[in-house]
Amino acid sequence: MESAEIRRRWLRFFEERGHKVVPSASLIADDPTLLLVPAGMVPFKPYFLGEVKPPAPRATSVQKCVRTPDIEEVGKTTRHGTFFQMCGNFSFGDYFKEGAIKYAWELLTSSVADGGFGLEAERLWITVYQDDDEAEQIWRDVVGVPAERIQRLGKADNFWSMGVPGPCGPCSEINYDRGPEFGVEGGPAVNDERYVEIWNLVFMQYERGAGRGKDDFEILGDLPSQNIDTGLGLERLAMILQGVRNMYETDTLRVVIDKATELTGVAYGASGASDVSLRVVSDHMRTSVMLIGDGVTPGNEGRGYVLRRIMRRAIRNMRLLGATGPVVQDLVDVVIDTMGQQYPELVTDRKRIETVALAEEAAFLKTLKAGTNILDTAVTETRATGSTVLPGDKAFLLHDTWGFPIDLTLEMAAEQGLSVDEDGFRRLMKEQRERAKADSQAKKTGHADLHAYREIADAAGATDFTGYVQLEGEARIVGLLVDGVPAPAASEGDEVEVVLDRTPFYAEGGGQIGDTGRIRLDNGAVVEIRDVQKPVPGVHVHKGRVQVGEITVDAPVWAAIDQGRRRAIARAHSATHLTHQALRDALGPTAAQAGSENQPGRFRFDFGSPAAVPTAVMTDVEQRINEVLAHEMDVQAEVMSIDEAKKQGAIAEFGEKYGERVRVVTIGDFSKELCGGTHVRNTAQLGLVKLLGESSIGSGVRRIEALVGVDAYQFLAREHTVVSQLQELVKGRPEELPEKIAGMLGKLKDAEKEIEKFRAEKVLQAAAGLAAGAKDVHGTALVTGQVPDGTTADDLRRLVLDVRGRFPGDRPAVVALFAVTGGRPVTVVATNEAARERGFKAGDLVRTAAKTLGGGGGGKPDVAQGGGQNPEAVAEAVAAVERLVAETA
Repeated sequence: MESAEIRRRWLRFFEERGHKVVPSASLIADDPTLLLVPAGMVPFKPYFLGEVKPPAPRATSVQKCVRTPDIEEVGKTTRHGTFFQMCGNFSFGDYFKEGAIKYAWELLTSSVADGGFGLEAERLWITVYQDDDEAEQIWRDVVGVPAERIQRLGKADNFWSMGVPGPCGPCSEINYDRGPEFGVEGGPAVNDERYVEIWNLVFMQYERGAGRGKDDFEILGDLPSQNIDTGLGLERLAMILQGVRNMYETDTLRVVIDKATELTGVAYGASGASDVSLRVVSDHMRTSVMLIGDGVTPGNEGRGYVLRRIMRRAIRNMRLLGATGPVVQDLVDVVIDTMGQQYPELVTDRKRIETVALAEEAAFLKTLKAGTNILDTAVTETRATGSTVLPGDKAFLLHDTWGFPIDLTLEMAAEQGLSVDEDGFRRLMKEQRERAKADSQAKKTGHADLHAYREIADAAGATDFTGYVQLEGEARIVGLLVDGVPAPAASEGDEVEVVLDRTPFYAEGGGQIGDTGRIRLDNGAVVEIRDVQKPVPGVHVHKGRVQVGEITVDAPVWAAIDQGRRRAIARAHSATHLTHQALRDALGPTAAQAGSENQPGRFRFDFGSPAAVPTAVMTDVEQRINEVLAHEMDVQAEVMSIDEAKKQGAIAEFGEKYGERVRVVTIGDFSKELCGGTHVRNTAQLGLVKLLGESSIGSGVRRIEALVGVDAYQFLAREHTVVSQLQELVKGRPEELPEKIAGMLGKLKDAEKEIEKFRAEKVLQAAAGLAAGAKDVHGTALVTGQVPDGTTADDLRRLVLDVRGRFPGDRPAVVALFAVTGGRPVTVVATNEAARERGFKAGDLVRTAAKTLGGGGGGKPDVAQGGGQNPEAVAEAVAAVERLVAETA
């Protein structure tokens, strides 16, 4: 049975039994604690926590999931994979243990002809929680599973929680006996390789308290309503139904292995090492396609780093298998052809997915060559010191400069018998990431625990946003936090977070920054609002400071936004939509939005593109945008079903989570996008849009920055002033400026070359005198000294080599000269072959000199260069070199 058929049967079975079919959520988790969706229940988490009302009492889904903690085990075991599909059925206060157990048994054991999976009942083993008598009784007496095939396990194996205070409960797992060829008998308690878990039924019936670890927490009591959360691994069931030994040989992965075999000529089954590489390629390429399909782009942070790491492991394993050229195109195509049967959007988005993947491959192949050379040098240097540990700063350099994931460095170092100072690497990474992470988290949630916001939401309900039609209005304070702690009142000077029952303030989202403004009370109190966020769904949190008086919970207020600022932001947001559409018209659908930020009078727009956008195209895009403004198109917003929006061709932003009802913003007949932001009423209100330029912000992602309205006019006015000044200077018309300035720069460059030539000749004139003044140190000619200030490092190097060349080949010679350029000392040391035979190494001499100068340096035994911070120490550095030469001689 093919994987696509397993998926269809699952959804059909539960839909026929009153479950609402919920499409798989994006792999991009709508949860600040997660980068990617790691489990099938994650999209349903708000329902189980009581944050949001479930769409129906029963639901079912087949959820895309990605997990990477065990990435090093991929390909080595039969069951570890980074991407998998979790089939789930859920009950929110509806059926409980008996219903879940009976559904599971019916679907697994019913014949294929009757819509089931046709598993032999006698091969199924059951585990239950050690104290769950009820579940065991249902399995034994209601379903009819023999007692000897039901095993009780402890809290670590058969009790589920989210790892934090909240819902929890016992679980019951269904395991399939694969037969004696997979190990000894005795059930899942003895051998989980033979008895493979395929379905886990979680019975959420308790509330847990705080604790540490998977099984160290207190049960506080029963939940108000009992829920069901189950998960069946589609790939594991496919492995059984398709009669293969491991998940990599199932239909959706084996085709990728076969393509990799075709590209490399290495047969699957030829050797253990090559089989691991082939399995890594199949798993990682499928995961990469699914991530790109959901809008993730390769990068050095967050989920972008996860994708980059996975893609680069796949590409490198193809190289280990013998591939010499690009391979990603063929591998991506076979994944899309296979997975597209279950996820048609992959086929629709094929071009964009290919573009992102090919750009990352091209970047990595360049990186791999350069980075491998850097790594080889670092390995050689490490071995030369007698160490077996590659320094953390070398690993960080490979990551930060060459884009080498630390995992790749670990693997490649291990292949050469070295470990890596991971602690040192992590320390450097922490320094780089910590501040940005802290700032981002503080911006979203302030200093408060999310439970405080959830409690407000539970008590007062969601905030009613009135800002589409009102810029100010009456409201009531329903929640108040002072310095992150819930409080009944706040006084002048307090930093506060205010929650209103209704608000005209827009909360940051969809690329649009939050509103600012003021909240006033009848008693004269005023709160200056600096930002608005939504830390939990539906709750607008107004962050600010009490300027005057005292505010209290339940007090009526007048909330008013900064209207001029809002209008400027609305102009920027509408301009973003126009830019998006104009880019898609010019570059095709691959120019999909990858992020944006709309601020007063300016915006930035990120989009997919494998290369820089030509200037001529940017000019055309800008012209098209401003033509739309001149056509005075109306901007309209309408709420409709997500299906209707798709039918109308509305563009959705990758990574955004949309409900069943969505807001669609339409600009004339030019643009139609899903958007919750605020906009102008007519394009004429934008006035003018000026694109400042575009640049790369990551592999396959470009960024446009632009100005709107008065800001755009002021920029052009300044540009006009600069052009006028240049006209005066060069005595030419505006259209003549490029040619005239290019001519002047050419002449300046020629003059600089002449000056450089003259300076070099003057420096080299000193070579003969320096050689003639060499000291004899026990038979070695030694030339030291300081040349005139301003001598460049290149000129100094030429002078040193010229002086060295003036000595006969059989006479040992050491030349060490110094100069001060730009206030910083520099030194170059050279030795001839005869000197090196006596033990004189330029690198050792340079390091001695540079240390005295307060810096560092290095190079080869014949020539080396260094520098420092202290120009006053040149004489001391000369003396240090002379002492070392005397000691060595």
